[in-house]
Amino acid sequence: MSMIFFACVVRVRDGLPLSASTDFYHTQDFLEWKRRLKTLGLRLAQYPGRGSAEGRDFSIHFSSFGDVACMAICSCQCPAAMAFCFLETLWWEFTASYDTTCIGLASRPYAFLEFDSIIQKMKWHFNYVSSSQMESSLEKIHEELKLQPPVVLTLEDTDVANGVMNGHTPMHLEPAPNFRMEPVTALGILSLILNIMCAALNLIRGVHLAEHSLQDPGSWFCWLNQTS
Repeated sequence: MSMIFFACVVRVRDGLPLSASTDFYHTQDFLEWKRRLKTLGLRLAQYPGRGSAEGRDFSIHFSSFGDVACMAICSCQCPAAMAFCFLETLWWEFTASYDTTCIGLASRPYAFLEFDSIIQKMKWHFNYVSSSQMESSLEKIHEELKLQPPVVLTLEDTDVANGVMNGHTPMHLEPAPNFRMEPVTALGILSLILNIMCAALNLIRGVHLAEHSLQDPGSWFCWLNQTS
């Protein structure tokens, strides 16, 4: 039975998703938990190390170290040791494949989309390989969890209220002032027509003056002397 449904790798400082497994689940509950995971990913810098948020059917586990964190949505029947063993293995694979410079310079979501195939193989391995074959790894993680339990988060820590992440101050937008244009009066229309006529007359006068000056350059200078 599948216990790990979805996994992703994110950058800790800003929650940028770097890679993720292909999503084969489209139930409303699962999509809601994906939204919770995304919200939590934006706040990972507040929760160093390991952490979990559990619900009735699904749980979110994350493991972060340095610039990179790995996150997963699992069934509630998935043992915590298995979830964190999966995340730790995923972290080692990703950091071995990409250096810190590439990770730091990534500017678009899922910049390392090709890592998806590795995530899928690891998901299949942890979902369908018997626990006895991973016994030593699971025992090691189990002992670590006893010595340093993961941070336990409530569902409120992963909620988004009114499209604003929990713990962040919402931005209040003031409505723009509503200006109404006054209708043009008859006097305004008459003034506009007169201005257009005056502009046209000045343009015609200027054209004729230019033609005359080209034909008789001396008259142009005389006219300038008269007007100065």
